[in-house]
Amino acid sequence: METKDIAAPGIKNKEKVLAFLKLVNAQDFRQAKEYASSNLTFKGVMGTRNGADDYFRDLEKMQLHYDIKKVFVDHDDVCVFYDIKMSGKVIFCCGWYELEHGKIRSIRVVFDPRPLLEDAQ
Repeated sequence: METKDIAAPGIKNKEKVLAFLKLVNAQDFRQAKEYASSNLTFKGVMGTRNGADDYFRDLEKMQLHYDIKKVFVDHDDVCVFYDIKMSGKVIFCCGWYELEHGKIRSIRVVFDPRPLLEDAQ
């Protein structure tokens, strides 16, 4: 059974991820969610989330702003290097966005958490 791409027909994967991040920056989580699969999985340095609802609930609380530095694409995989501000610190991150049927189904994020952990001590 073929799944329709309702998020943004005709937009390539790179543009979909960039549109998603632009909406997150604008705090338009309802619209950003249109780019994500309902069974989205998130794996990061500080934890994991299963399902788009859990992911967006946390994203709304964190109110991150992505300052995109570079984007690489390999078919349904999009890699984004970006800075985000967390706890008053600018953190350089790498996000791997896997798309399936035109929607983001998996996000994996890596970064050095030491600046955040130093503040917690």
